[in-house]
Amino acid sequence: MAGRILVVGPAWVGDMVMTQSLLTTLAERAPGAEIDVLAPAWSQPIIARMPQARRGIELPTGHGELGWGKRRRLGHELRAAGYDRAIVLPRSAKAALVPWFARIPVRTGYRGESRYGLINDMRDLDKSVLTQTVQRFVALGLPPDAPQPPMVPYPALTVDSGRRAALLAEHGLDGGASLVALMPGAEYGPAKQWPVSHFGRLAERLAAEGHRCVILGSPKERTLGERIAAYAPGTVNLCGRTELVDVVDLLAACRAAVSNDSGLMHVAAAMGVPLVAVYGSSTPAYTPPLSDRAGVLHLGLACSPCFERVCPLGHTQCLTRIGVSDVAAALAERLPPVVK
Repeated sequence: MAGRILVVGPAWVGDMVMTQSLLTTLAERAPGAEIDVLAPAWSQPIIARMPQARRGIELPTGHGELGWGKRRRLGHELRAAGYDRAIVLPRSAKAALVPWFARIPVRTGYRGESRYGLINDMRDLDKSVLTQTVQRFVALGLPPDAPQPPMVPYPALTVDSGRRAALLAEHGLDGGASLVALMPGAEYGPAKQWPVSHFGRLAERLAAEGHRCVILGSPKERTLGERIAAYAPGTVNLCGRTELVDVVDLLAACRAAVSNDSGLMHVAAAMGVPLVAVYGSSTPAYTPPLSDRAGVLHLGLACSPCFERVCPLGHTQCLTRIGVSDVAAALAERLPPVVK
């Protein structure tokens, strides 16, 4: 296998975390290989927590931007790196441009958007065999005739213990409390979000049991966090107050987590935190939390998975019918009681 490999990474948080499974597979098959990851700017601190990656390279284009000139300039710059192989995870034509401009001799990817020539190691994607996204990523790091579906090593991001201590102190969380992370957001849309009132009542219940809830998310979820925190005094709403890499270290300090099917769910799984994941319009058959310490709640209604951003039937029963007691029970299986 090649000694220098460029992996072109995906644009979503969860997919980027799952990319580590591919990196681990490559490192195991070729010890000493130099593996670089080309990915958006926001993902660089996450890539830095993947010990299999030598370095992250910032993609100079915005989300959805073709940026022909920017990709060409970067590709020309990367020629000197002498990569032997590129693995392109996105299936768009533009994602394959940089390795092509860099003249990387072997460029592996799935058959996709008009990219013959850009990809010269073209793989057919059999979705009936490679049902999970992470399996599809890992398969690209294996020979075409390798057994399918492949064995998948779980992601495991590293922790900065000094940064973790500083974050806990900064947000008043260093008092020895039993912390439980709640992640109420889902960038994809409301059809993947367990109701805010359910999260709030769960926070109230956890507080009564002696736990302290920490709400994690982006600035878009700040209002959601405020509404949940109102149910349980002492709950700390950090939505929009932390960077993505901060969430990695904060989750490492939590005793458990509850999340929708979201990017932060995959981060929590990669931290090995006992986790309860709630699925609505999506399905764990495609994007499960990759952890032996995770449990999944998914009703599997006749109308799901629909993969819609907003419930087409207007009721979102795939989420509303998952009760607070259901999540609390699943959490209790993984969360030791507080010793008072």
